[in-house]
Amino acid sequence: MNTKKIKRLRENSKIEFIEKKSVFIAFSTNVKSEEEALSIIKQHKKMYADATHNVYAYVIGDDIARYSDDKEPQGTAGMPVLNSIRMSGIQDVLVIVTRYFGGILLGAGGLVRAYSTAASMALEAGGIREYEEYDAYSISCSYSDYGKASIILNDFNVILERTDFSADVTLEFAVTKETAESLIVKITNEFSGRIVPLFRERRIDSK
Repeated sequence: MNTKKIKRLRENSKIEFIEKKSVFIAFSTNVKSEEEALSIIKQHKKMYADATHNVYAYVIGDDIARYSDDKEPQGTAGMPVLNSIRMSGIQDVLVIVTRYFGGILLGAGGLVRAYSTAASMALEAGGIREYEEYDAYSISCSYSDYGKASIILNDFNVILERTDFSADVTLEFAVTKETAESLIVKITNEFSGRIVPLFRERRIDSK
């Protein structure tokens, strides 16, 4: 079964480099929600309150992507950090780049390169772990329906996790999110609504 591949940060990281006397300190960390990301950003800004800028970007799942230039010229800081995250393919991650101005202006191009470099270095230092995502379901059926139900599950190439033979037969299985919708429709139609797959949980396993 071809499951959806998800990339996440292997571990939190911190790197530092100097560009024309400006010190850039970049942090990368896993985050599970936007609320968690904003909480970490708030704590970080308190910790580095003396910094010239605390630029950040984060990506949560497939839908949420935010960034802040933190008073750097528009488009020269937060967006380059966000683009570095997107290029890495990592999800559920926050990158904060703190800058201590060294007295030499970098210009727009220099800022973009510096923030991109800092973010990329932090993500590289954290490493990537690949995960597989799938959904777990269960169905209950009569013994007379068991054979046909098993054939349908096999046709959809599910991962059969458990079969319980009690008063009825209960089958627990996992399937990709993309395949699940078609499977639910197939089973519901084939058994005229007598058997409907029940969603159990979303699974994300590391490879």
